[in-house]
Amino acid sequence: MNRSTLHRLVAAACLGLVAGVCAAQPYPTKPVRILTPFPAGSGPDSVLRVVGDKLAKTWGQQVIVENRPGANGFIAIEAVKKAAPDGYTLVQVDDTHLALQPHLYKKIPYDTQKDFDPVATFFRTYFFVVVPSTSSWTSMRDLAAAAKAKNGDLTYGSWFVGSPGHVGAAMLEAEMGTRMTHVPFKEMSQLFTGVANNDVAWSFGSAASSGAMYRAGKVKYIAVAAPMRVAGFESVPTVAEAGGPAGFEVKAWVALLAPRGTPPAIIARINQDIAKVLTEPDVRERFAGFTFEPFTSSPADIAAAIVSDSRRYGDIVKRANISVE
Repeated sequence: MNRSTLHRLVAAACLGLVAGVCAAQPYPTKPVRILTPFPAGSGPDSVLRVVGDKLAKTWGQQVIVENRPGANGFIAIEAVKKAAPDGYTLVQVDDTHLALQPHLYKKIPYDTQKDFDPVATFFRTYFFVVVPSTSSWTSMRDLAAAAKAKNGDLTYGSWFVGSPGHVGAAMLEAEMGTRMTHVPFKEMSQLFTGVANNDVAWSFGSAASSGAMYRAGKVKYIAVAAPMRVAGFESVPTVAEAGGPAGFEVKAWVALLAPRGTPPAIIARINQDIAKVLTEPDVRERFAGFTFEPFTSSPADIAAAIVSDSRRYGDIVKRANISVE
């Protein structure tokens, strides 16, 4: 072996050693920032803070939750898209941001699949069919009969055009073979007040968003758009059990993303640690308070779910001719 070859081998070995040391560097070594498009005090924000506190203890570093609400999540998402792909800036999003909004808007400032790497999931939640407490309806059969009798004039509300509640109702119309009139509200609180006052006949709503009006006895749930009854609401039948379409679901799920190019080892570490946190009894109890079902997914499964949900939402939006300026 000549001296030149030996030098090259030694240099390669040194580079390999340096790379190995770099790869072995612990994560995190400084505070981790998680942006969320959800307002402070909302369900997703509240449980993110619970998980963040647990991660901070595990990591020995601060986990800073930063609320960036507004613009349909674009503000928070775009900020993280531009961040360094080092695992120290992450964003909390839901399936609406990931799979629905690309079909609603002609132009959005991010590409879900090109700009981000999936990291972990937090929870999923299913939506109830919410009607005024004074409504005579007790089942989905009653809702379908009223919709057919009014021939397009029966109203339902949602928290904005293109919201999961709006798209879910469009799905229900198609599956029941009915037509109804959509009434969008500017805020969720206004929506459920509108349902309680009979300004609209019904709406979809999660237990987190409509629960206050439900507990106050101003609205009632006639069904839940889930594959099985929801814990804490065992008396509420599924849509199928209540005489509606079989297998009908309207749900939301919330996940964590990192800027594209974040090292897989860091993503795996975060995913593993969040999965561990979600098994802790006090965390599960906190989630249950919002009727959020903690669940874990691998980054690959999250990517597959985005593709699958995007295809489904795209079909619904096209069929119902839903668009947002």
